[in-house]
Amino acid sequence: MVNLSSFDLNLLRVLDALLQDHSTVRAGARLGLSQPAVSAALGRLRTALGDDLFFRRGQGLEPTHFALSLQADLREALDRIETLIQGADDFDPATSNARFRISGSDFFAELLMPQLAERLQVQAPSMRVHLVDLVPDSYVDTLDRYEVDLALIPMTPLPDWVESHAVFRSSFSVIARKGHPRLQRAGVVPGEVVPIDLFCDLGQVLFSPEGNSKAMGDAALAKVGRERRVVMTMPVFSGVYRAVAGSDLIALLPTALAKRVAGTVGLDIYRPPMPVPTARLSMIWHRRYSASPAHEWLRNQIAELLSPLDEAV
Repeated sequence: MVNLSSFDLNLLRVLDALLQDHSTVRAGARLGLSQPAVSAALGRLRTALGDDLFFRRGQGLEPTHFALSLQADLREALDRIETLIQGADDFDPATSNARFRISGSDFFAELLMPQLAERLQVQAPSMRVHLVDLVPDSYVDTLDRYEVDLALIPMTPLPDWVESHAVFRSSFSVIARKGHPRLQRAGVVPGEVVPIDLFCDLGQVLFSPEGNSKAMGDAALAKVGRERRVVMTMPVFSGVYRAVAGSDLIALLPTALAKRVAGTVGLDIYRPPMPVPTARLSMIWHRRYSASPAHEWLRNQIAELLSPLDEAV
């Protein structure tokens, strides 16, 4: 049993860094320590905890089962200690060097990250934010495993340890390349409703990270007894609108994104022939971060930047 009175609690920071980086060099860089100092600390940890904790695998370190069993509770304990000793009044975005990973589709690369980068440059120049790929069907898992600090996702039921904040609602529009021949021959002007027979007959591109061939647009059509012809799926929105811009295919796209990119890539925007439910997007995070001043500050910035996208229902 570890004697807490003689145990150097600073060693826990080293263990946490090693569990994140799997390298004494990278852990040292994270903590501001030399590689020999990290190796020495690992030796002391092994003696104190009675486990090897890590073994060499290739160029990195592989954690033992015991080390992995400590990871989540250790990270949470350190987060709580940091929040305890760093009150909200002490947080200053101008000097913060906090690092955040946000999970979200490339929708947010277009409609959030440029504005967030501009704001961080002015208000929090040392803060770093990374937008990482949204993992389908694993939103909550990525939070639980500390892979991301925030996720921007469609509203969905959540476990009680996940906090959420609704950020905006978005309708959907039909996009087609400028001068689309069949839309022109049908006399459909941008901004008008695409006739349902024509909508169902034209080949369509569907956003689906999983490669599914049906989505909410298909469910909306099914309610009026119709089907569309999906001929291509894309894992990113940019793939959807670029495929449409370079062909005679059409697509349903969130209206805010369609308006943002239409002029740049050469698209016209139309209204769908059937009611499509409004998408509700939310920001979610592990409740362990709720009281973190830096995390709360970033959440507030994101919510403020996304609020203009909200469409009243």
